[in-house]
Amino acid sequence: MSKASWIRRSGLSLAALAGLVLPAGAGTLDTVKQRGTLQCGVSEGVTGFSEKDAQGNWRGFDVDFCRAVAAAVLGDAGKVDFLPLSASQRFDALKDGKVDLLARNSTWTLGREAELGLAFAGVSYHDGQGFLAKRSLKIDTALSLDKAKICVEAGTTTQLNLSDFFKANSMTYEEKVYPSAAEAFAAFEGGQCDVLTRDQSALHGDRFRLAKPAEAIVLPDVISKEPLGPVVRSDDFPWFTVVKWVNFALVNAEELGISSTNLGEALKSAKPDVRRFSGAEGGFGKALGLDTDWAIQAVKAGGSYAEIYERNLGTGSKLGIPRGLNQLWSMGGVLYAPPLR
Repeated sequence: MSKASWIRRSGLSLAALAGLVLPAGAGTLDTVKQRGTLQCGVSEGVTGFSEKDAQGNWRGFDVDFCRAVAAAVLGDAGKVDFLPLSASQRFDALKDGKVDLLARNSTWTLGREAELGLAFAGVSYHDGQGFLAKRSLKIDTALSLDKAKICVEAGTTTQLNLSDFFKANSMTYEEKVYPSAAEAFAAFEGGQCDVLTRDQSALHGDRFRLAKPAEAIVLPDVISKEPLGPVVRSDDFPWFTVVKWVNFALVNAEELGISSTNLGEALKSAKPDVRRFSGAEGGFGKALGLDTDWAIQAVKAGGSYAEIYERNLGTGSKLGIPRGLNQLWSMGGVLYAPPLR
């Protein structure tokens, strides 16, 4: 329970609360520890981000983040219950407490924080909206989409960005709106529209899933900023801090050269920044309400940011999406994490 919620439920006046020490750390972190599992909201199926494999096991970039949080908090990456959520369900499910954390390729916007009472705990993937077009259109740019039939998922920033793009470029289009990403994709595949618009990362997966992938092309145009990241409720700052720093830890691990394959070396390292990461110095685990090796456990779950990216989205995956903006800041990208200090 957050401090604000505790105050409301106590029924005490502000005067009576003067000098009263509120229960420290009460909230989602304690709930997750007591329950023994993390409840994580994910998409209903986005290739590379969250989907079930042939054995029914959840896989993907967002899934691995959920497992990293579970490992940091509970010491076990397997202690996660995944709840697939549609775009229209996701934020209400988080607000209503059906999930502790939403890791569902959601775009960080002002409205979603200020109006919904949610907090984005950082950016885990820098994306942008694009277009998947039938090659039969014989176009190579989004500026040639005038009068096109375009499939889009309802209730998303994608739908709003689509309208803005066509207005800004004095073009018209026929909008085909569907309640879910799966239905929008099926409509595109079935010929009800010639173009599908989503985040570019998702479009690469959609193209791969087509019966004839060669008959479609992801256009190079990016028409929006889509910073995707994990989301929590805004009234629980301790939990927000935990989720935020797990995200930062995965990025810092890559920068420090720490991976799932060399954790033993990291634990023996004499380098001050690596010792702080491992928990040998600093005491940051205690400050977060976690064990001293929380960051090591997060990396042990599925690797550093680089490992998670390459396995699910990059060269080690079927999508083969270049790192681009999601490269470390020192390598030409914008990926940057505050230090563990």
